[in-house]
Amino acid sequence: MPSSFRGLPPVVWTIFAGTIVNRLGYLVTPFLVFFLASRGVTGADTSYVLGALGAGNLIGPAVGGILADRVGRRPTMLIGLIGAAAAQGALFLAPGVWTMAAASLLISTAGSTVSPAAYALLADAVDSERRQRAYALFGWGVNIGTAVAGVLGGYLAAHGYWLLFAVDAGSMLLYAVVVATRLKEPTRAKAMEKKDGIGYGVVLRDRLALLLLPLFGIQLFVYSLTEVALPLAVRDSGLSPAVYGAMAAVNAVLVVALQPFVTARLAGLPQLAVQSAGSLLIAVGVALMGLADGIVGYTVSVVVWSLGEVVVAGIAAGVVANLAPAHARGRYQGAFSWTWGVARFAALTVGVAAYTTLGPGVLWWTALLAGSAAAAATLTLAPRVHRRTAAHELAA
Repeated sequence: MPSSFRGLPPVVWTIFAGTIVNRLGYLVTPFLVFFLASRGVTGADTSYVLGALGAGNLIGPAVGGILADRVGRRPTMLIGLIGAAAAQGALFLAPGVWTMAAASLLISTAGSTVSPAAYALLADAVDSERRQRAYALFGWGVNIGTAVAGVLGGYLAAHGYWLLFAVDAGSMLLYAVVVATRLKEPTRAKAMEKKDGIGYGVVLRDRLALLLLPLFGIQLFVYSLTEVALPLAVRDSGLSPAVYGAMAAVNAVLVVALQPFVTARLAGLPQLAVQSAGSLLIAVGVALMGLADGIVGYTVSVVVWSLGEVVVAGIAAGVVANLAPAHARGRYQGAFSWTWGVARFAALTVGVAAYTTLGPGVLWWTALLAGSAAAAATLTLAPRVHRRTAAHELAA
């Protein structure tokens, strides 16, 4: 195991292992369109179900952040995991479009409440110097589980969609058992909770957070285009869907193979400088899609933005954790997860609209310029972030 992950406490490894198990079950969403078609749901009706799924990713993080600080990290994770597992069964058994949409909303809402609580629990378990490594390990677990799920999902779908739902629900319940039996709830600062209340006012009054989160949001928007714009570009180049599958495999292999070692190499460098450099790589990689017209060109693009993804792993979440006072870590991570949800939703809507109406060139240039500007602006905030982190360490 690379040195960057050595010495992390058991709670971090427990969440890492549970995340892999949980992500092995993220099978329904990639095949949801095919499942809906098998039930006779097509055209505009499909968009209602998919829209509900996207809306839940905006609701869940906000709720999860409040619950993590109010009722605790473990209870919030259990609520989310058990609720999402139950919603999987509800979606499979739903008799019509609107019940399917309601179940999809519950799946994404409940499922996305887990991350803020897990992020807050990681921040509780390690000091500021090791948080980026803990979050990088968490992200590595996500990628390992997602890569395996991509292969597993195709096999199970060919043998019956009910298997996808069964594995999804089973993996979530198994992770819930891990949370209930292996994780302990940390002690929270009750006095400060009374001062700042239980809502997101503590985040909204933080000027530094209000500067950083939108910049992270722009960077996450550009990264989300790799999921949205790449298949469109591959299709418009006259290449087969198999080429897109191969590009996804290239990304998965690079991230899983390189992330631990790159994290070890970069662990001692200033975090926001590394974040800015990695974000710039992602922006350049996305823009290179505009120059690609064949398999080689798309492979180069994927390699560049995959390296950027490896470089930035865990940094943004770690920086947000360092900004947060101890009693509000759940809400800060909820705000960060919500920013991520908004960025992905914007890529799926605004990004696709720009590609189809204004032209691919507009989207590629926007990604390059916006990503570069956000990376540069993030770097200028490094001294203020360092002072905030030092002040929290001194207080602790």
